[in-house]
Amino acid sequence: MEQRRVVITGMGIYSCIGTSLTEVKDSLYKGTSGIQFDPERKAAGFRSALTGMVPTPDLKPFLNRRQRISIGEETEYAYMATREALENAQIEEGFFDEHEVGILYGNDSVSKAIIEATDLLREKKDTALIGSGAIFKSMNSTVTMNLSTIYRLRGVNMTISAACASGSHSIGMGYLLIKSGLQDRIICGGAQEINMYAMASFDGLGVFASRESEPEKASRPFDAGRDGLVPSGGGATLILESYESAVKRGAPIIAEVMGYGFSSNGGHISTPNKEGPATAMQRALSDANVEASAIEYINAHATSTPVGDANEAKAIHEIFGGKPPVSSTKSMTGHECWMAGASEVIYSILMMQNDFIAPNINFENPDEDSKKLNIVSSTLNKKFELFLSNSFGFGGTNSALILKKFNN
Repeated sequence: MEQRRVVITGMGIYSCIGTSLTEVKDSLYKGTSGIQFDPERKAAGFRSALTGMVPTPDLKPFLNRRQRISIGEETEYAYMATREALENAQIEEGFFDEHEVGILYGNDSVSKAIIEATDLLREKKDTALIGSGAIFKSMNSTVTMNLSTIYRLRGVNMTISAACASGSHSIGMGYLLIKSGLQDRIICGGAQEINMYAMASFDGLGVFASRESEPEKASRPFDAGRDGLVPSGGGATLILESYESAVKRGAPIIAEVMGYGFSSNGGHISTPNKEGPATAMQRALSDANVEASAIEYINAHATSTPVGDANEAKAIHEIFGGKPPVSSTKSMTGHECWMAGASEVIYSILMMQNDFIAPNINFENPDEDSKKLNIVSSTLNKKFELFLSNSFGFGGTNSALILKKFNN
């Protein structure tokens, strides 16, 4: 079977460092942090009250009441990101009536909607009071079921649940479906709710950063003084399309997906190793048919945890050595969890479009592993055309994507 080229024709982002591509690009260039202290979490008993703050979108101008009652927080973010991505891709609503479009979106939990419904049942002892929209808010597939209905999508329709690699795997799976000729266009991405209910059990693990007096300095991937991640969220959407489809409709082509690699660690449920990430990166290189030396930038998964960052640094060094510039945008955004794999591809494309590499802020003192890498600690004005983005998650799931600047 002939393998088709897969391109990106649209992007949209709704995050703690901006709610549009323009805002996010500026934040990336300036090294602006989106991390804040949340008094509500501290009052609720959180060990760490730090979070990436994302504004609540107003959907009334865009969706009717019936549509809004089945939409939860993560879908609100995903919808806003998808609106921008479709506009970016020059796709109007009438397009969906004439063409088959699919959706693959990363989401691996829904907390607030489930808790609210359960609390209501416990208080009122009457399921009828829960409301007709609650079930559609509380299912793991809430994002894809709502967006596919709003946009009348008739292609593939699935949620990718793979912990913090969900958003990345959604792009990878979309790439494979289009590459093999099974779909022409797929809306891909990832979303994550930021409310405290979504993060309470995470906080209970004791893996969150403790530097509450300096929120902007708390997320410090690869730095020797890192002591945990900062939770965050939002929505990120990319429009994947076959090259033939994009050319036929005269779409703007932003980038090309070149390779996708995946693996499972097959070990501890929460502690990552070196071998799994290295396998995913090597597979991405093989799929893209490029040498490791060709990669000009690596957006690392690095979440600011002691063990995770160290193992990723070891894996990167094993395959790439110390040459390519490396940074973790989580230093600014915190860990956007199910969204991160998609948002970090967007962040990297924005850098590639605008000839700079965003800094790994708060990188002040390297440890024995990170000192072997070329960590970018302040904004680097540099042209590049080929990058790799890593995403890893609980359960040992790993994803690596390689994208390039589009050239005919």
